[in-house]
Amino acid sequence: MSNQNSKSVVLIVSGGIAAYKALDIVRRLRNVGASVRVVMTAAAQQFVGQLSFQALSGQPVHTDLLDPQAEAAMGHIELARWADIIVVAPATADFIARLRSGMANDLATTICLASRAPLLLAPAMNQQMWHHDATQENVAALTARGVMFCGPESGFQACGETGLGRMAEPEAVVAAVVGQVASGLLSGLRVMITAGPTQEAIDPVRYLSNRSSGKMGYAIARAAWEAGAQVALISGPVALEPPAGVATTAVVSANDMYVAVMETIATVDIFVACAAVADYEIAAPAAHKRKKNDASMNLTLTPTRDILSGVTALSEPPFAVGFAAETEKLLEYARSKLEKKSLDMIAANEVGAKGRGFESDENELHVLWNDGEQRLVKAPKDILAKKLVGLIASCYRSRIKQNHK
Repeated sequence: MSNQNSKSVVLIVSGGIAAYKALDIVRRLRNVGASVRVVMTAAAQQFVGQLSFQALSGQPVHTDLLDPQAEAAMGHIELARWADIIVVAPATADFIARLRSGMANDLATTICLASRAPLLLAPAMNQQMWHHDATQENVAALTARGVMFCGPESGFQACGETGLGRMAEPEAVVAAVVGQVASGLLSGLRVMITAGPTQEAIDPVRYLSNRSSGKMGYAIARAAWEAGAQVALISGPVALEPPAGVATTAVVSANDMYVAVMETIATVDIFVACAAVADYEIAAPAAHKRKKNDASMNLTLTPTRDILSGVTALSEPPFAVGFAAETEKLLEYARSKLEKKSLDMIAANEVGAKGRGFESDENELHVLWNDGEQRLVKAPKDILAKKLVGLIASCYRSRIKQNHK
């Protein structure tokens, strides 16, 4: 953000216990070069004092709808025009409901209605409140209007319960803001991403699979959407919430994923193959559960159809990005795959090491393309995904320019 001149962020703090995290959001936004003006609801002031936000932002805190100190006493219009992006953190169930209804009964909601700036919400509430049909309907309606969501996350909550509803960590919220204000990187482009594992049936009960959690692919899908792309996510079986704003198709087997990809790949500009697709499937899955009658079970495996090779073999292939998950000779195998499958880019990551790769919340990548490479150091997958999307956008634009020379 700092290299694009100072961006103007209106941070709205609504009334929830997670309001204290908003202080760290202000600090981090200032550190990346943003100008921040804080708006607090009446309930938010019961949790955190105005002086703390004023000290961190270097600006007065706004609380009143009609402000005699503002231009024409209409602070909501002044702030609405000033903002490059509006962030609500925490966004309570009540605030989300009022925003969906189009209410404008306080400064915070009025700013949201009066501004054309992108709107990013970081939900925070009890896990039952988050899963309630009313909240989910409100989120779906706001998403359809183009409102972005960061989180919520799953974990222990102040009420003593555990589940989805914790506000995203400040680092993730700021990364989402940076991605949005730096966005337009993929504006107008259609991006397809595969994520997660596939499951290859042995019988109706058992299957072959791998350790992929889908976290990296889902993070890339969110980052691509935040960068302005129209995103289609083809996902194997995972325990993750579909990213807001992303058209998600659930599949099970490698063949399911192949079919889902090929159905619409001709309309896609960029294809990112992040899924850990099985290399082999069972030649003849049993119609009924296999009984433990023998000391061993012999299975005949046959190769699955190669999705990446199928995509790059098209007469007009999209910009194709592959992943290489390796336990040894990382760069050697990645370069070989880049060439063998005629990819435009490949992201190589070492799996099996503690704290990165499969099932981890963090990762590190070594990204290779035909005339360059860049190492993305270990970081949370959401942040890493934004950096990768930036590289993809840059290389894609370079290829387009070369093709038009």
